[in-house]
Amino acid sequence: MEIRSLARSEAERRGALLEVERYDVDIDFTGLADGPEVRCVSTVAFSCREPGAETFVDCAAEVRSATLNGRPLTSTADGRIALPALAGHNVLRVESVQADTTTGEGVHRAIDPADGEVYVWMSFEPDEARYVWACFDQPDLKAPHAFTVTAPSAWTVTSNSGDPRIEELESARRWTFPDTPLLSTYNTVVNAGPFHEIRREADGHDLGIYARRSLAPILERDADELFTLTRQGLAFFGEVFAMPFPQRKYDQVFVPEFGGAMENYGCVTWSDAFLRRATPTPAESELLAKVLLHEMAHMWFGNIVTMRWWDDLWLNEAFAEFACHWAAERATRYTDAWASHLAGGKLKAYLSDQGPVSHPIHQPIHDVAQAASIFDNITYPKGASVLQQLKTYVGEERFRVGMTAYFARHAWGSATLQDLIDALSEASGRDLDTWRAAWLATAGTDRFSLERDGDTVTLVAVDTPRPQVLAVGAYNRNGKDGGDGGHGSNGSNGGNNDPSGEVLERRALVRVEVTQTRTPVTGLPTEADLDVLLINDEDLTFATTRPDLATRDAFFLAAAQLPTAISRGVATATVWDMLTTGEATAAEAGRSITAVLMAETSDAVIEPYLTLAANIAELWAPEGERAGLTAAVAEACRRLAADPGRRQVALRGLARVATTPDELAWLREQAGDDVDLLWRTLVREAELGGDVSSESALLLERDPDPDAWVRALTVRAALPDPAAKEEVWQRLAVDRAVPINSVGQVAAAFWRPDQDALLTPYTQHYLDSMPDLHRGGMIPAMVFAGQLFPPHAVDPAYIEEAQKAAHEAAPVVRNTLLERSDTVKRMLHSRGTSTDR
Repeated sequence: MEIRSLARSEAERRGALLEVERYDVDIDFTGLADGPEVRCVSTVAFSCREPGAETFVDCAAEVRSATLNGRPLTSTADGRIALPALAGHNVLRVESVQADTTTGEGVHRAIDPADGEVYVWMSFEPDEARYVWACFDQPDLKAPHAFTVTAPSAWTVTSNSGDPRIEELESARRWTFPDTPLLSTYNTVVNAGPFHEIRREADGHDLGIYARRSLAPILERDADELFTLTRQGLAFFGEVFAMPFPQRKYDQVFVPEFGGAMENYGCVTWSDAFLRRATPTPAESELLAKVLLHEMAHMWFGNIVTMRWWDDLWLNEAFAEFACHWAAERATRYTDAWASHLAGGKLKAYLSDQGPVSHPIHQPIHDVAQAASIFDNITYPKGASVLQQLKTYVGEERFRVGMTAYFARHAWGSATLQDLIDALSEASGRDLDTWRAAWLATAGTDRFSLERDGDTVTLVAVDTPRPQVLAVGAYNRNGKDGGDGGHGSNGSNGGNNDPSGEVLERRALVRVEVTQTRTPVTGLPTEADLDVLLINDEDLTFATTRPDLATRDAFFLAAAQLPTAISRGVATATVWDMLTTGEATAAEAGRSITAVLMAETSDAVIEPYLTLAANIAELWAPEGERAGLTAAVAEACRRLAADPGRRQVALRGLARVATTPDELAWLREQAGDDVDLLWRTLVREAELGGDVSSESALLLERDPDPDAWVRALTVRAALPDPAAKEEVWQRLAVDRAVPINSVGQVAAAFWRPDQDALLTPYTQHYLDSMPDLHRGGMIPAMVFAGQLFPPHAVDPAYIEEAQKAAHEAAPVVRNTLLERSDTVKRMLHSRGTSTDR
C-alpha cells in the first residue's frame, strides 16, 4: 500500500480537533554502529476538543506496538494509525523501527570512507518525521519535544535544545535533552556520530560547529568565518525583528551525504560539501555566508512563527532567502550579495516563471506531496526578489516595523499570508490587498521597455503590470559632461576593466511607481546627453526588460561598460532572458557576457558569470559556433588568471573549456600541487579522449579528501567510452552510490557534447527510471529528476515524450522534469539559430 500524503482538509480537521501538549521521544542509535536500524518510542500527550471523536497519527516506520490510553492499536501500511474513541486527554505510545537508513526518508546512516566511522542525521521537511517516529506531522500542531537518545559511547549527539544530561551506560551513553520550545515536527532534529566539535562564546550565545573527524582540519580552517557570520547574523536579525534569538545554544552540524542545509531550531544541519576541500573561491565563501544566514532567518520565519499550511511555504522560504541577502549586505563583508543573487538565482527564477511550472507564489496546496513540488525557483529566488520589491514599495523602516509587529503577535504559533499583510499594512499605512493579489496570487513576469519621443520618455509594460516601484538609470560615456558616476548602493567599488576603456557614467536615477501600462518617466536629462537608459536599475523589482530596437545592438555592447555590479547585472539579466526566449543568439549573448566578465569589479559575480558564459558555449550554441565561443571563454580565463585575486576561479574555468594541447599543458603547469585543479583538468582531458586512468588512480592515492573517489568517478563519467558510461550510470542512477551533493557534478561530466552516440541509450534509461525518481524523499527526487535529465543526445520529440511521461510521476518529480525539459527545449531552439541577426 502507498504511504498516504496528508491532505489539507485532513490537516484542518485534525488541527481543529487536537491540541498537542508534548512529545517525549526515546531514540536508540546503538543498532547503527554495525547495522541499519533506528528504534524509537514516541509518547504523545494531547487533548481532544470533541471527546469520542476519532482521528489518526502519522507513522510510516515499522510499528512494533501502539497503545492509546493503554489500549492496543492496529497500524496499517499507509503510514497511519487510527485513533478511535478519543478521550478529553490522551496519551499515545508507539514503538517503531526504521531499518531503511540508506535510501529511506527522514533518517540517514552514512559511513565515512576515510575511516569507516558511522554518522547519522535526521531531516524532516516537509513531512518526514513520520518515517522515524509516530507524530502528528503537520506544521500547525506545534508542541514541546523532549528527546532521550541512547548512542554508542564514542558518539556525540546534537538536538534542538542543547545542554543534555549525559549518563554512562554499559558500552553506550544516554543523552537526555531539555524540552524544546513549541515546534512543528519538521523543525526538530537529532544528529549523532563521532564528531569533531568546536565551540565559541559570542554575545551571550554558546555557538558550536561539528563535522566528521576526517574533515576536522577543514572545520578548523573555516571556524573563524563560521563563528563571525553566526555572531553577525544573530545580532542583525535580533535587531531588525526586535526579538533576539531566545536560546543560548546555537549549533551547526556538517554531515556527509546530506543535500543542502536544514533550519532545525537551534541545531542547523548542513551538507559537509559546504566545507570546501580546496580553498574556497569568493563565490563559494559568499554562498556559505548566505546559506548560513538563510537557515538562521528560519529561526524566526518557520520556527518561532510557522506557516499554518504549506500554501504559505513562501512565508518560510521566500522570507529566509530575502533576509539572508538583506543581512549579508548590511551585517557582513559580503556587500555584493544582491548582485550575486541577480547573477544566479534570479536568472533561474526568470526562466522558471516563463515556463510550464510557473505558479503563483501563494497558491492552494491540496496535500503535502504537492507541497514538495514548490521548493523551487518561484518560491525561493522569485519570492526573495518580490519581498525586496515589497520593502522598496512600503519603505524599509515601515517594513521593519511591520515585521516586528508580526513576530510579536504570532511568536510560537502559526500564521497565514493575511496575518503578514495585515501587519505590514498597519505599519506602512498602505492598502496592500491589490499588491498581494498581483504579486502573490498571480503567476508570471512583467516585462518593460522604454519609448522615447524627443525628451519624453515613457515606461511601457507588455501587459497590465503589477503595482511596483522601480528605477530608471540614465548613463552617458566618459568624456561627456556627466555627474558623479552614480555607483549603486549594492555595487562594487566602482571602476571598470573594460578593455575598450569606455565607461558609462550615471547621470540620473529616477524612481517610478508603476500602476498602469504606460508610465511617464520624468526627471531624466535630455536625450542628446544620454547613451543608455537602464530599466530596473539597482534591481528593485522582479521584471524582465527589453532595449528598444534602435539601441538593441548597442545595448549588448554597453552591458560591460556600466559602472557597478548591480547595473551590469541588470543588463546581463536582459541579455540572458533574450537568449532563453529566442530573441538573441548564443553568439550575441556569449560575447556580451564574456565582455561583462572581463569588465567586472566584484569578485562575488566573476564565478557565476564565467559559468554562464561556459554554459552558453556548451549548451546553447549551435554546433558550428561552439568551438569559437568556447575559445573566447578560454581566452577570457587566460587573461583573468593574470590577476592573483581571480587566478583560482579563472583556472577552474579554463579546466572546463580548454581544448588545445597547449591550453591543457599550460593548465597542468599552472596546477602544480593543486589537487582540485588537477582533478578538473583530468575530467576535461578524459572528455577529449585522453588516457588518464593511471594518472587518476595516482591522484586518488594522493588526495586527502575522504570523498575523493567521487572525483575519480567524475573522470570516468567524462570518458567517451561505452564501458565507462555503463559503469557510471549504474553507480549514479541505479545504485545511487554517489552522495546527493555530488550527483550534479558527476552527471554534468556524464552528459557531454559530441558524445551523442554513446549517450543515446541513457536518454531512454532516464525515462525508464521515472517511476522511481521520487524514492528517498523530496531532495533526492529533485536532484535525480533534474540532474539526470539529458541536455544532449535528445531532440524535440524526446522532450515531448518526457513531458508526457512526467504527468504520471510524483508531483515533485513532475515539476522538476517539466522545468528542466523546458530549459533543454530552449537550448535546442538556440542551437538551431543562425549566427547573427
